Amino acid sequence: MQSDLDAIDRRILSVLQRRGRISNAELSEEVNLSASACHRRVQRLEKEGIISGYVALLDARSLGRPTIVFVEITLSTQADEVLDAFEREVARIPDVLECHLMAGAADYLLKIVAADTEDFARIHRRHLARLPGVAQMQSSFALRTVRATTALPV
Repeated sequence: MQSDLDAIDRRILSVLQRRGRISNAELSEEVNLSASACHRRVQRLEKEGIISGYVALLDARSLGRPTIVFVEITLSTQADEVLDAFEREVARIPDVLECHLMAGAADYLLKIVAADTEDFARIHRRHLARLPGVAQMQSSFALRTVRATTALPV
């Protein structure tokens, strides 16, 4: 589907990733297109699912959740019912920002936010330790975020 995107579509996507609240008039001016043509393109990109939604990005530090922990989880088995049960339960943990099924040593990689190490201990005790099918868990605390973006290359 990305091959169907022309240069104007790519400019629209690039601008919207950086400035999601930009008005259509400002966007059309920035990509050098009439307002109506720009609006039609944005609607098409939304309809095709290339633009999947709009969000407000919150500052974790301002909300008292500056600690990022990456947790590698190895399951006891790769049976479908174990994978399904694990994924169902991990999706219910509000502190888990991301959960990825992995190729490699660990089966899953989780990205978790916490207030501090004590808060992570609470998350671990209350949620992670109770996940079904877990054989091994390894946690790594991020010391500093060097680069973080939600913008995809277009």
